Amino acid sequence: MARPILKWAGGKRQLLDAIYDRFPRGYDRYHEPFLGGGALFFDLTPEGGTVNDTNPRLVNFYRQVRDRPDGLVARLESFDDPEADPVPDEPFAETDRKGKAIENYYYQKRAQFNRRPAGEAFDPLEEAALLCYLNRTGYNGLYRENRSGRFNVPIGRYANPDWVRREAIHAASRVLADTEVRNEDFEYVLDAAEPGDLVYFDPPYEPMSPTASFTDYSASGFGRDDQDRLLDTAAALDERGVHVVLSNSGVLAERYERRGFDVALVGATRAINSDADNRDEVDELVATNVPPGKRAER
Repeated sequence: MARPILKWAGGKRQLLDAIYDRFPRGYDRYHEPFLGGGALFFDLTPEGGTVNDTNPRLVNFYRQVRDRPDGLVARLESFDDPEADPVPDEPFAETDRKGKAIENYYYQKRAQFNRRPAGEAFDPLEEAALLCYLNRTGYNGLYRENRSGRFNVPIGRYANPDWVRREAIHAASRVLADTEVRNEDFEYVLDAAEPGDLVYFDPPYEPMSPTASFTDYSASGFGRDDQDRLLDTAAALDERGVHVVLSNSGVLAERYERRGFDVALVGATRAINSDADNRDEVDELVATNVPPGKRAER
């Protein structure tokens, strides 16, 4: 078993038992089209299969973890405390791209991390290290992009932040060794999954209320049309004999039940939210096409 390296909104550690209880007793390859922080994937440690995310910087991070763990750790070890002064001979030592003064080392590294969305040349290993560093030292572990795709989370306040993550990176590298890491729309799984395989979907959730939004974590967002496509994809996989397990917001329970999925509602607390007073328990659904008599015994 490995542990997630990054803090990530919507992590599934609280729901692992409910998800595993709906797994089939046996399956062939494993596919996870919305990897995110990978709580289930790293706990499960499957051999082979595919994982995917639409965030290209997150996908690059996992590819570097898989292929260059030693180099990634070495790069992380070279970084300084987020409150330290900017490094004079590195880019953005005084101002960012908009001319705003760089206050400390964190904001210098944040500006360097945003080379890709700014259309500038970037080093994939450096970008991966910066993602991990900013994730572990930024405010509340948030990953958030503006409409231009630029990471804009402010500095966090931590006594002793661990941004190197040496053991977690090496453990995750071993788990990812034989896994294909993709950067596509989730519908790729219609071609990748075969009868007898298992697909676990953990999409950005449908908002719990008209004013709630989960699309700020990525410039691309995930709207109602995407939720409809996801339900159609899950149903198509079911018809082909692919095992499907899916988690989502509880407000979609009836829609999945109408398509023939077995649905359970499970209470979970939002661990990452920019509003500390809004981390209440919410209903999440866990849906599956695996009949009760064919599920794994745990």
